[in-house]
Amino acid sequence: MRKLICILSFIVILLVALVLPGKIQAGEVVTTLDDQMGVAVTIYNQNLALVKDRRRLNVPKGEVTLAFREVSAKMRPETALLSAGGLAVIEQNFEFDLLTPESLLRKYVGRQVEVISQHPTTGAETHHDAKVLSANSGVVLQFDDGHIETGVPGRLSFSGVPDNLRDRPTLTMIVDSDKSGTKEMELSYLTGGLQWQADYVAELNAAEDALNLSGWVTLTNKSGATYKHAKLQLVAGDVHQVPAERAFDNSRRQKMMLEAMPATAPNMAQEDLFEYHLYTLGRPTTIAENQRKQVALLQAASVPCEKEFLLPGSSYYYHQAYGEIGRKFTVGVFVTIENCKKNHLGLPLPKGVVRVYKEDSNGSLQFVGEDKIDHTPENETIRLKLGDAFDLTAAKKQTDFKKIGGDSRYNYIYEAAFEVKLKNAKKRAVEIKVVEPISGDWEILTESLNHKKESSRAVSWRVPVPAKGETILSYRVRVKY
Repeated sequence: MRKLICILSFIVILLVALVLPGKIQAGEVVTTLDDQMGVAVTIYNQNLALVKDRRRLNVPKGEVTLAFREVSAKMRPETALLSAGGLAVIEQNFEFDLLTPESLLRKYVGRQVEVISQHPTTGAETHHDAKVLSANSGVVLQFDDGHIETGVPGRLSFSGVPDNLRDRPTLTMIVDSDKSGTKEMELSYLTGGLQWQADYVAELNAAEDALNLSGWVTLTNKSGATYKHAKLQLVAGDVHQVPAERAFDNSRRQKMMLEAMPATAPNMAQEDLFEYHLYTLGRPTTIAENQRKQVALLQAASVPCEKEFLLPGSSYYYHQAYGEIGRKFTVGVFVTIENCKKNHLGLPLPKGVVRVYKEDSNGSLQFVGEDKIDHTPENETIRLKLGDAFDLTAAKKQTDFKKIGGDSRYNYIYEAAFEVKLKNAKKRAVEIKVVEPISGDWEILTESLNHKKESSRAVSWRVPVPAKGETILSYRVRVKY
């Protein structure tokens, strides 16, 4: 296996000398990134992008094969559209079988190669012809005298590179040109391998009633192409796509780079597009192959927020007898933000993860939690769960349960009484919101604090709990099924 790796490495070096700067087929007119006048990339949420590649090229008159090199390796060729005055596209082929030692050997199965061996002591070289019988998980060769060997007893020499192997992804088109001369053309196509997501960083102030919010767009390029000085646009929203019957996926690469833009970068411009939102970067940017980079989406300072402690309940203990429901329930910590202009926001926010930080007593930022938000229009509320409060606990028990009426599970009437003990180990008083989901038709009969009907299936109480103390919420409910 080590010998095979060495041989394949030698083949790579040999092929580089043969094919670079690019493998050009006879009679082809080849265009590369050197001909590029500009490129625009619009990236959607669902591993989809629209590429518009403008190039200038000298084309002869008549029917000619045009090779568009350095396009995305994950292009959807059925979406390709060439726009150019005086050119008519007759046929097109997307050639994504790239030149590698392995692919070259596969193409030579059933064909002759030359095996060059070197004597271990004298260094003298011998040349033998052999046929490649197989190139699966290794090489199987049959020499002229009929004997068969596995592996490579030397190095291989190939007579040439097959026409259907290229060093870069290439879209070839047979076009009919009305006249010879320089033409400007734009190739548009949809591609996979380009993705974006929004990431947000929030810094809470000391009073925990306001925060500074920064939004970033994280771009990931695994499309197999580089887009130099591209006009970048992003579409937020769920665009419907017809499921593909067969998906093409090029080899995955793991190496990525992180390139962060300055924090002072201006917000991206936003506009409506159909039923989605379009964000445009105000300057060109290069999206390199196998790169992850970030660009600034928004900066908002002193955004008012509200901190909330929440104890959620369950519906199962309202239709049967229970004693102790639980001794130590955790209380969730939430932060809510109104996405409106008066709060220095009001921009439609793409879905993403919000990470929240706060300074400690030494002035160092500490991570205090994160949550994921969906696409959030203007004037909607953002609600982030950051974790569970360490110093707040709760205990629940059912103090009474009885069936009032009914003869089947479709008309039962129950009454149940509950106590919720809320404890606060903090040095300051807090308010905890207790939310209970109740199915069926329900009515609160008695209660120690006034409730709020959140919906037809939920009730809540706001319970003040003193510092280093506790409060007991008690209530009785009648439920009809």
